[in-house]
Amino acid sequence: MPDALFEPAALGVTPLLAPLLLAVAAAGANPVILIDGPSGAGKSTLADALVQHWPGTVRPQLVRMDDIYPGWDGLDAAVHHLQHHVLQPRHDALPAAWQRYDWGENEAAEWHPLDPTRALIVEGCGTLAAAHEPLSQVRVWLAADDALRKRRALDRDGEAFRAHWDQWQQEWATYLGREAPQSRATVRLRS
Repeated sequence: MPDALFEPAALGVTPLLAPLLLAVAAAGANPVILIDGPSGAGKSTLADALVQHWPGTVRPQLVRMDDIYPGWDGLDAAVHHLQHHVLQPRHDALPAAWQRYDWGENEAAEWHPLDPTRALIVEGCGTLAAAHEPLSQVRVWLAADDALRKRRALDRDGEAFRAHWDQWQQEWATYLGREAPQSRATVRLRS
């Protein structure tokens, strides 16, 4: 599928959502949608737009990997958490839940159960790991220019992220090399 252009700041995000909404409609009832891409690419904005324009009467559940990562070196741990506590149990028709990480306290916090009767959207770095492919129906890769996404990420998270940008980018590069997440996408977009 060719890349589409996504302008997160634009009010009319519907043209961007067209290929994603088609993929969701083709996925059947209660799909799992995974949205991955580098930091600052616009994954959260895209996920919010998808929830807002959801084609069904029952809104999907939205899980953000930013709420799961156990700190700045937690990409791999969050990928594992997503597989073992959310995606695999849901796939096996077992209770699924995710545990929030409290960034202020630097510790694991409360669990959030997921409703198996509602569609699930998970957005964030690490969602398109190889183990997640058979556990999902729609897989989105959202790319962006490196300078643009760094500016977006630092504007969003400020000094807290600036101090950890290089560390996170190294984790991201390791994940990219190991998992080749973009190759698992069923929908590819570019911001």
